[in-house]
Amino acid sequence: MKFANQNKVSLLCAGLLFASTIFVSCDSEKSDNAASESTVAELNVNLDMTLQTMESFGASDAWQCNFIGRNWPSDKRNKIADLLFSKGVDADGNPKGIGLSLWRFNLGAGSTEQGDASDITDEWRRTECFTTDGVSYNMNKQAGQVWFMKAARERGVEKLLAFTNSAPVYLTQNGKAHASIKEFYNLKDGKMPELADFWVNSLDKLKTEQGLTIDYVSPFNEPQYEWDGSAQEGSPATNANIYSFVNVLSPKLQSKGLSAQIVVGEAGSYESLYKTVSGKESRSNQIDYFFASNSTKKITGLSNVKKTISGHSYWQAWPLSEMVSSRQAATSRIQSVGGVSLWSSEYCVLESPGTAELPGGAGAGRDLGMPLALWTARIISTDIALGGVTSWQWWTAISRGDYKDGLIHVDDNASNGAGNADYCKNDGYIRDSKTLWALGNFSFFVKPGMVRVQIPSVDNATALNDVMVTAYKDAATKKLVIVAVNISKSAKAYKLNLAGGALTDNKLIPYTTSETLSLKKGIAVDAGSLEIPARSVVTYVGNYK
Repeated sequence: MKFANQNKVSLLCAGLLFASTIFVSCDSEKSDNAASESTVAELNVNLDMTLQTMESFGASDAWQCNFIGRNWPSDKRNKIADLLFSKGVDADGNPKGIGLSLWRFNLGAGSTEQGDASDITDEWRRTECFTTDGVSYNMNKQAGQVWFMKAARERGVEKLLAFTNSAPVYLTQNGKAHASIKEFYNLKDGKMPELADFWVNSLDKLKTEQGLTIDYVSPFNEPQYEWDGSAQEGSPATNANIYSFVNVLSPKLQSKGLSAQIVVGEAGSYESLYKTVSGKESRSNQIDYFFASNSTKKITGLSNVKKTISGHSYWQAWPLSEMVSSRQAATSRIQSVGGVSLWSSEYCVLESPGTAELPGGAGAGRDLGMPLALWTARIISTDIALGGVTSWQWWTAISRGDYKDGLIHVDDNASNGAGNADYCKNDGYIRDSKTLWALGNFSFFVKPGMVRVQIPSVDNATALNDVMVTAYKDAATKKLVIVAVNISKSAKAYKLNLAGGALTDNKLIPYTTSETLSLKKGIAVDAGSLEIPARSVVTYVGNYK
């Protein structure tokens, strides 16, 4: 994740390709978005028109979880874990948490052990490393993060992903976890085998000593950026760097008997996946580079490599026309190579859309209410409906800062956040956000293996200021899930027409997140009279036969 201000690279040809298909207002509600509340629109869902198979919804432990998981009182740690991971419901049927199905673990590079010499000024953004020399491993390091991984597994989280921002400092060219070279990966010459050993040994010891099996490994994060500052760990990497390392890591994972799959990408924004970005040519066009049939660097034939590429939703979430065209361009490239899934693996607000969209107009200043929740739910819907993503992941699960970057925020009950290193290091107050629960409208109900189905009556590309709707089915259990995101200031009524099956009892159960409700279960409603309250996210759950 990158907090520094950036100049966005304009979409050129990709945006023009789809200009004729989109027309969205970026700063105001259309008065004719839909008719009045009394008008009932048709919601046509076709169970036979199947789209992508969903894999997961997730969030990251960076960077807050190590101190909180290690130092905070047990009851508070468990409360946070329940909010993120619980798949249970209370006595009234309300979800206790958002039931994430993937948890991202930041495998540390060792800047914590360096202290101030790391050059990373914020102690919370430094990470411990399981080894300082590649020989002796201390698996008691990163104890707070390990605690959260165990809490996730105990609550039924299906997948664990380990990612790094930097190679361990004992292997980097400059002895730091941030880069001082441009473009290329910050690694000593000839040390890729040792870097692969670090990965393999860390995963093996997490399994044998901590009982944690890592499902995915993501060795490079946002390689398009230079990462030459003091804000956090990070390193650039060329496509060639990534290709070379995957070829070294893959056989080592296999020979160790580890089932973890390598995932590549983690592009800083979508555009690096599908186009050549000026000044970053060696770090662009990643879909074609790694997966095109005519590429000499195709990696799909390697063991332990997942046929997935991931991009981050930053920088191309505003204006709305660019959000639409970038997702359409990414899925177009994915479809052209075939057999590869697309993940959106990181997001929080970095854009500056103005105060009409978000309190404060940008990412600064936390927002526990519906403006950020709706902003985020719109991006999730767009990424799924237009980008065809099979996994959607938020950036940092917990935030201690006065910023729009957390699903859960912690504070001292006197301020919204602070930069002081001791702030909330050992205890604090827990604040759940509407963004947490809006993500839960997807993550709690749309489970791994569910298949998205077509809604011919809804064009999500033109509904970004109105009502966006996606639908999913579980063929084994005959469950139907419909998620509606109403950005508008008016309630909208719908009549469900289901093709390919019949709705059991013609009823659906709504779960609503709004300014006054947090994934609240409602009473079963008739499929002919669905109402989406203004400025809300509603999930309808039912069964079909």
